[in-house]
Amino acid sequence: MKHWILSRRGLALAALAALALTGCKRKEAVKVSQTETETPPIASLIHTGDPNSDTQLVTGFYPIEEHSWRWTAQHFSVVLRPPAGSAERGATLSLQLNIPEPVLAKLKTVALSAVIGGVMLPPETYTKPGPYTYTRDVPSNALNVSKDAVRVDFQLDKAIPPSAGGDQRELGVIVAAVGLDAK
Repeated sequence: MKHWILSRRGLALAALAALALTGCKRKEAVKVSQTETETPPIASLIHTGDPNSDTQLVTGFYPIEEHSWRWTAQHFSVVLRPPAGSAERGATLSLQLNIPEPVLAKLKTVALSAVIGGVMLPPETYTKPGPYTYTRDVPSNALNVSKDAVRVDFQLDKAIPPSAGGDQRELGVIVAAVGLDAK
């Protein structure tokens, strides 16, 4: 009796295997497409409220707030793709930022500077709260380091340190976007 049960099971398994092998013929070509888990290409302009920008925000950025911006620390860095022709003509760096009233109430003034491709860009000092755009010309020699990406290091002369009973982050400014434009 045992032998008959094993034989029936064996026959059933063999039949299923044969059906599986004959039914797995694919005639159409397989199409490969980008998924959301793949890293997007490096962009010349990034919006910090876009989660896809995370790969280009190197240091000093905190999580997205209100789906549109991020706080920075005193030192923060991004990686951008130099625009076409910028190795010959240079580019313009733009950082859209906001300095909240509580920051200036505590610090009085905030100076922002940037270094790109080893070239120091002139600082700008802010004495009033509000939205600003830090815009600087970037010489071509700062951009011919790499055709694919260039690092921009920003620095504030001071920031609000973490507080024991409040925010545990070092707070600098709020950044909405940063980018390089062709000249």
